Amino acid sequence: MDETTDGPPAHDRHVPVLLATSVELLVPALQEAGAIYVDATLGMGGHAAAVLRAAPRAQLVGIDRDPQALELARQRLESEGVGDRATLVHATYDEIRDVLTDLDLPGAHAVMMDLGLSSFQIDTTDRGFSYAADAPLDMRMDTVSDGPTAADLLRDLPEAEISRILHDLGDERFARRIAHRIVQQRETAPLERSGELVALLDRAIPGASKASGGHPAKRTFQALRIAVNEELEILASALESALDCLHVDGRIVVESYHSGEDRLVKTAFARRTHSSAPPGLPVELDEHLPTFTPLVRGALKADDAERDTNSRAASVRLRALTRTRPARRGH
Repeated sequence: MDETTDGPPAHDRHVPVLLATSVELLVPALQEAGAIYVDATLGMGGHAAAVLRAAPRAQLVGIDRDPQALELARQRLESEGVGDRATLVHATYDEIRDVLTDLDLPGAHAVMMDLGLSSFQIDTTDRGFSYAADAPLDMRMDTVSDGPTAADLLRDLPEAEISRILHDLGDERFARRIAHRIVQQRETAPLERSGELVALLDRAIPGASKASGGHPAKRTFQALRIAVNEELEILASALESALDCLHVDGRIVVESYHSGEDRLVKTAFARRTHSSAPPGLPVELDEHLPTFTPLVRGALKADDAERDTNSRAASVRLRALTRTRPARRGH
C-alpha cells in the first residue's frame, strides 16, 4: 500500500508546533508582492500553508529530503488553495543557496526550519523510525538517495563509535553497555529489524531505569536516526546558508527538539547578533557590527495547553532573528 496517498490527509497526520507564533514572527517580512518564503523542512506543509494564507502576496519555496513528505505537502497546499504559489524541491536544507540560485532568486525574505522527525515519518511503519512497530532498521529520511541505514551502522561501526553516537546524540546513560551488547549480538546475527533492537535494549537497560524517563528505546532510536541522516552536520551548514541568503529585514524561525540541535542554533545565531570586533578595540567599525537582532528572548517553549495536546511540543525550543544590516565580509 502507498502510505503517502492512501493514508489520512496531511492536516490529520501532523499538527505543527508553535504554529501561531511562527506565523506571527514570519509574516511581517512577507508583505511585498513576490516575497520569498523558504520552508527549508517542508514536511507535510503545515507551517507553509498557514504562512501562505496569512501572507497572500508571498511565494513559497518548499524544501524537503523526503519525497513522500513532498507529495503530501503538495496535496495539502493544493487542497488549501495555495498550491499555485508553491515551488517544491527535493533537496536537503543545507542546499538552500543552490535551490534559490537554480530558481533565479537572489535571496529570501523569510526562512522556516522545523527540525527533527515528522509525525508522518513515525507513522510510516516500514521506515523503521518507530520503536512501537517492528520494521526493517532503515531510518533514512531520503529513501531515494543512497546512504547507510541504521542496520548498516549497527553492523559495521566499531563498538566505541556506536557508544559515542548513543551517548552524544541520544543522551543515553547506558550507551557503552548497549554498544557492547550490539557488538556481541552481531557476531552471530546482526540486528536488521526494529523489534530486534527493542528487545536487545530491553535486556541491556536496567529495570530501575526503565521505570521512568519514557520508553527505554526512545534515546537509542533518536540517536540512530540523527546519525543515519547526518542531521547535525547538515544543520550546521544549513543555518549558515539560511542566514546568508536573507535580505535585510528578512526573518528566520528555527524550532529544535534536541539539545544538540538547539546548541547549534544558539551558537550560529549568537555569531550574527554579537559584534565581531576584537576585545579592547577602542572604536567599533561598521564591519564588526551585528547583522541580525533576536525577535524573541532566548528560546520560546510551548505552553502547557499545547504540550498537553501535541506530544511533539514537549521539547520544542524556538529561536528567531531578523536581519538588520547587510552581510559583513565573510558572512
